[in-house]
Amino acid sequence: MRGTSQRWAYPALIGVLGLGLGISGAPSPLYGIYAGEWDFAPVTTTVVFAAYALAALVSVLVSGSISDRYGRRPLLLTAVAGLLLGLVVFMLAGSVAALVVARVIHGLSVGTIVVVGSAALLDLRPDDGAATGRRTGVTFNVGIGITVLATAVDAEYGPAPLVVPYAALAVLSGLALLAIVLMRETHDVDPTIALHVARPRVPAAIAPDFAFAALGVMAAWSVLGVFLSLYPTIASVAVGTDNLVFGGAVVGGSALAAAASQVVAGNRDTRRSAIVGDIGTAASLGLCVLAVHVGDAWFLAICSILLGFFFGLAFGSSLRHLGQVLPAGHRGEVMSAFYVLAYGALALPTIAAGIAATRWGVDTIFAPFMGCVALACVVAGVLGFRVKGLQQDA
Repeated sequence: MRGTSQRWAYPALIGVLGLGLGISGAPSPLYGIYAGEWDFAPVTTTVVFAAYALAALVSVLVSGSISDRYGRRPLLLTAVAGLLLGLVVFMLAGSVAALVVARVIHGLSVGTIVVVGSAALLDLRPDDGAATGRRTGVTFNVGIGITVLATAVDAEYGPAPLVVPYAALAVLSGLALLAIVLMRETHDVDPTIALHVARPRVPAAIAPDFAFAALGVMAAWSVLGVFLSLYPTIASVAVGTDNLVFGGAVVGGSALAAAASQVVAGNRDTRRSAIVGDIGTAASLGLCVLAVHVGDAWFLAICSILLGFFFGLAFGSSLRHLGQVLPAGHRGEVMSAFYVLAYGALALPTIAAGIAATRWGVDTIFAPFMGCVALACVVAGVLGFRVKGLQQDA
């Protein structure tokens, strides 16, 4: 394979993946500032967030075939340049429309980085797929956790909270762009490959496994959407603080706990781990509702960390379980269906929560929304008992 002589390329790509996912969560602790300065409702926050998810979905469905035909490197160069462009738009933003534009650019860029970067990693180490999957899962959550927390600290204690955090990320993005420029192509391009949108379809033979994995991930990503858009403000209001670091720490700690769960799950049975993650997520959601009601900062932080751990377990194990049962000839179709549902769950319930919060208030809709998601998690866990578990290879 063309890029295997560059040993640094593999960890560099891992770093680019972590940076991309980190940038996707960077605005999370800043939405409260935007809402306060521009006086917009919760639904506006969730629409801005959903713009990212929908753009990422489009990118996920088309970037794979483009990179197969033209190579990984041109797509990654374009995507990292998109990260830089989106950060510049954020720094210059003076309206909600600019935020939406920045989020769309980042959605397209991060979706491409996830798909094409993961493919490039497999190009470099084709016999190390399981370990690469675990590493990228950890990297995704570590990237989000560190970036959200660092952004909150920078915005709270540094100058120009709506500019400096993005500028710091732009510097890192510039280094990532340089790494991709220096990196050799990892894929033997094939100009005869037809460009296409991945077609969503699930073979009947794996329908129960797909329902189990997809419902668990949809429930988990519904939580993720609210966590990255509304939860920092919800948590801060609950404990009576306007310090951005608290909201950032709650979300960042949850993401880091999700990364830890990916390590703990390791080579454990994916079905059992996913069931534990689904049920644990449901229970943790109830505890988060109680913590918000009580308003104790430490209790809320602990509950958020627990939620992150079980969320990570549910998401990672569900995805790995699905990977074990995928027929070789249907991988693109099934993963297309999976991502359509996952990103739909990231965007649509978040918008619904924003509309309800605007009409009835965040305090009023928080518990019912979390209750609905918890019920979906329980249903996913029950479905897990109806499918056959497979022991993941080491």
